[in-house]
Amino acid sequence: MASSALRIALVCNTAWAIYTYRHGLIRMLVASGAEVVVIAPRDRTVPLLEEMGCRYVPLAVASKGTSPREDLRTLAALRRHYRALKPDLVFHYTIKPNIYGSIAAWLARVPSIAVTTGLGYVFIQQSRAASVAKRLYRFAFRFPREVWFLNRDDLDTFSAERLLAYPDRARLLHGEGVDLQQFAPVPLPVRDAPVFILIGRLLWDKGVREYIDAARAVRARHPNARFQLLGPLGVDNPSAIGRADVDAWVNEGIVEYLGEAHDVRPHIAAADCVVLPSYREGVPRTLMEASAMGRPIVATDVPGCRDVVADGDTGLLCAVRDSASLADGLNRMIDLGPDGRAAMGARGRRKVADEFDEQKVVARYRNTIHTLTGVSL
Repeated sequence: MASSALRIALVCNTAWAIYTYRHGLIRMLVASGAEVVVIAPRDRTVPLLEEMGCRYVPLAVASKGTSPREDLRTLAALRRHYRALKPDLVFHYTIKPNIYGSIAAWLARVPSIAVTTGLGYVFIQQSRAASVAKRLYRFAFRFPREVWFLNRDDLDTFSAERLLAYPDRARLLHGEGVDLQQFAPVPLPVRDAPVFILIGRLLWDKGVREYIDAARAVRARHPNARFQLLGPLGVDNPSAIGRADVDAWVNEGIVEYLGEAHDVRPHIAAADCVVLPSYREGVPRTLMEASAMGRPIVATDVPGCRDVVADGDTGLLCAVRDSASLADGLNRMIDLGPDGRAAMGARGRRKVADEFDEQKVVARYRNTIHTLTGVSL
């Protein structure tokens, strides 16, 4: 079977995540002659995906809602798409595509792989919605050919809660990797006052509240320290932060809001340290990118973050949901001075190059596609 006949579908709750996190995969597939179909809600990145050579199919996904009727509509739409497109293999990303897409693919007799990109609010909060989601995971994950996890903690959680009907289908991907050439090391800026930046979707679950509270505490001791936020506001997520909160922080003078950017590299290069006080992650791309560019990190000691950050070596880990612990980490980062931060960032670059090279991840996709379809790319 020639690779030109191969059709691979990538399904996610945002086109933005496909574009941002799977660049290397898409480039490899398109260059190999495969047809790449992106199925996701429309957003500003759809034209960019089409420029890369992807075919786009719109999908309605209510990420915030728990309406069974809306979720069944998503399932039915995916089933229709799979029957019409007849993909050779589907990769599902994020909660609802993982659950409803896996079922839809089985109904359409299409092979699929579920990639758990992080367990998110379902495993952070104790709620009825979380309980329902776990039952749905337990049902849906009997259908994919493989279930990929980005970190060992998430795999262990699914195993401990018996959410995997076929444990032998679980695979550890260890992050989705970073392009080491695109995110090349850049010397730290030369200046007196350090700049901290938090990059990501503006969600409470990312620890934004703790970041703001810690910034206030640090500014009391280091009034010239600067704190920045970069990322989309008002995203379709139960933990989304509204414009009013951000405007209040900006007006208070505690933080600079930089909006969102297709290319985060200039913002990482302009910062002295990247901060992510998240409550839980898969393996956070923003931290891999920061380390690849030689930036030290302050992050929480939670699944995902601790996979990227070696505490005291490539960055500092603090307690989760703890503004005082975060402030202490930020103060310690300032106390290291420019040379100490540069040395920490250089060690981070070496760690990411050893463990998170995107080429290794792309090779994993290539080998899996060959195993499941018989096509060599």
